[in-house]
Amino acid sequence: MKTSTAPALADLDAGDLPRSSLVRRLAETPEVGVVAACVVVFVALAIDKSTFASAVNLQGMGFDLAQYGLIAIGESLVILTGGIDLSVGALLGTSVILMSWFNVRAGLPPVLAVLVTLVIAGTVGLIHGLAVTRLKMPPFVVTLVTYTVAQGVTLAITSGTSIIGIGGFFSDVGQQYVAQVPLPLILFVIVAVVAWFFLERTYAGRQVYAVGGNAEAARLAGIRGDRRIVSMYVTSSLLSAFAGIMVLGRMGVGSASGVGVGWELSAIAAAVIGGVSLVGGQGRIVGIVAGAVLLELINNGLTTLQINSNYTNIVLGCVLGLAITADRLRARSVARRS
Repeated sequence: MKTSTAPALADLDAGDLPRSSLVRRLAETPEVGVVAACVVVFVALAIDKSTFASAVNLQGMGFDLAQYGLIAIGESLVILTGGIDLSVGALLGTSVILMSWFNVRAGLPPVLAVLVTLVIAGTVGLIHGLAVTRLKMPPFVVTLVTYTVAQGVTLAITSGTSIIGIGGFFSDVGQQYVAQVPLPLILFVIVAVVAWFFLERTYAGRQVYAVGGNAEAARLAGIRGDRRIVSMYVTSSLLSAFAGIMVLGRMGVGSASGVGVGWELSAIAAAVIGGVSLVGGQGRIVGIVAGAVLLELINNGLTTLQINSNYTNIVLGCVLGLAITADRLRARSVARRS
């Protein structure tokens, strides 16, 4: 009996090893928590309010997710280098006004108005990157200056009034569906896939992680960290302007009232919730997207439950605080193990 059961136990243990290894890997994956949270929140809201899971509401969330998600990806790329970009929301709002002004007041075709705005946004990102790398200015200060200036430019151009009469190109981008799926959501997914491929499958992407993890070690290894940092700031600014196209198309007018205000906090929250370390060098696109999805579920869920909008920022602030605390605890745990 003993000799016959021993092989069976051995086989059982051998069969359990892959399972336990898979469970362990899943448990150690930083993104598993936020993905699970997305599932739990969605199911709970869908059970409580049947309208939450309706096609109309899901499509609305798709439009919102595309807007917030794009600037979250841009913000995350900067954070991965060890920096921060506080201008993404304000720059989005300014891009909306610039595209409207170029199209309506300057008489430029919509596509040309978009291209000019993208060039301006890219130049702003270039200035950010050069100020951080060449002048060694703190990213917080540099982008805070842009945040303030961008809001001032927006008000100066419009004098607080909306610009009407924009071309139909913007509504074609911001309000169209492809097989009942919002076009902005499809564009967001494409950008997320490209960002994932860049970070996970290219040498330049690995250099971004190296620079954010240890800039001095990256320099000694021959990595041109300044180039990577500058390129991430440029990308962040471009994604803010790109998101502005969708916002403008959805609104139908170039409005200066509150567009993009506070969105940088949502972008940072999505990044941190998704596992991006605020000190740089850690984080993946999968987690960033999941973090953006979770924030959208919470935002939309609070609206669906008819909870006073004044409490939204309180809830989001608490979620961000928990995410930052979890980030610090995770970093401390990794430091102990190493």
